[in-house]
Amino acid sequence: MSQDDTSRTMKTRLRPIDREGLIAFAERGRANPERRGINVVRTVCEGQFRSLSYVGEHRPVIVDEPLHLMGQNTAPAPGEIVLSGLGGCIAVGIVAIAAWKNVELTRLEIHLEADIGNTAAWGAGGASREPSEMGFQAIRIKVDIEGDAPREVLDEIVQRANYYSPVANTMRNPIPFEIALLPETSESEV
Repeated sequence: MSQDDTSRTMKTRLRPIDREGLIAFAERGRANPERRGINVVRTVCEGQFRSLSYVGEHRPVIVDEPLHLMGQNTAPAPGEIVLSGLGGCIAVGIVAIAAWKNVELTRLEIHLEADIGNTAAWGAGGASREPSEMGFQAIRIKVDIEGDAPREVLDEIVQRANYYSPVANTMRNPIPFEIALLPETSESEV
């Protein structure tokens, strides 16, 4: 195949979203910028470090740890699941912004990696660490994107998706965080 044949190869556009639905959703956001939704997940531990997280009517999201961390290595580790959520959120933003700008995408891949620290061994006798010294210490994202717009426009779409990403902003910004035991139930309630 010659260089000319390669440059003429047709690219298939990614399956589009409902642009009119997106515009209506955006209008509702402008009308009530303080509106909030709620994400609900129930996580059940099976044993060792393997757990299943139930989200709506979907199949459970399975989480485990690798063998070197005493897991069974049957599923991604929690930090990998967090990165996959971040990648998914960035992808949603890119697709939405591209649709809003009438840019047809033909390729979108997001590559994520993060430096993570767990020398405290989850608080089970490891190194004495402060919360800011644990977890992700740096996240790097590279976006492989193609579409019917110049590279500068594609870059602007990616940067805007990053800026407005709910998951990226959850990770960047301190938020109220609380954890507590469920209230005890009496035998008659069981």
